[in-house]
Parts: sequence; structure tokens; C-alpha cells
Amino acid sequence: QVQLVESGGGLVQAGGSLRLSCAASGRAYNSYPMAWFRRAPGKGREFVAAMNGSGSTTNYADSVKGRFTMSRDNAKNTVYLQMNSLKPEDTAVYYCVADGRLWGQGTQVTVSS
Repeated sequence: QVQLVESGGGLVQAGGSLRLSCAASGRAYNSYPMAWFRRAPGKGREFVAAMNGSGSTTNYADSVKGRFTMSRDNAKNTVYLQMNSLKPEDTAVYYCVADGRLWGQGTQVTVSS
């Protein structure tokens, strides 16, 4: 069983950057596709980015393409989401997801205008 713990969220001004981390435990982690989702206040869950197990393929939501970069370090059992040029509309709780079914507890990102 994989357990996920996100970190790196916080308060940042518009135009700033944050890097989220998702530390995974469990031997099967390296074979899992990983993803980031977010939930903004009063809205539903939104796909942000996804990466296959080897890290060779990454997909992004149009709303973050060119600003966010997802990466993974399988040696550290960690995936990252580098978020640049942040906008107030990026404010949300960000969740790490393994294999499309295992969710972390989320980390809050707040972008002030």
C-alpha cells in the first residue's frame, strides 16, 4: 500500500512560485503513474498534471501548461510540482494521486492578488 504526504503549500503573491512535494511510501511506488489534482473553494476537483511511472510522459491541464512542471525522483520516492507565475485562480488545495486511486491529504496553496 502506498501512502502519500504532500508539502510545500503556502501563501504567495501573484507572479510568485512554489514547489510542492509528494513523498510516497511503499515498494510499488516506482511503477505507479502519478498525478496532481486540485480543488478550489466552492469548485469541484480539477486535474492539474500527470506523469507515467518512468517519468517519460507528462500531461498538463491547459490552465497550467507553460507555468507548472511536474517531475519525479524515484530514488527519493517523491514527485514534485513546480508552480511558476502563479495566479489567484490557482488558489486551491492540491492533492497528489498515485495510480489514479490513492490520494494524499492535500496541501493548501493561496495566491494573493
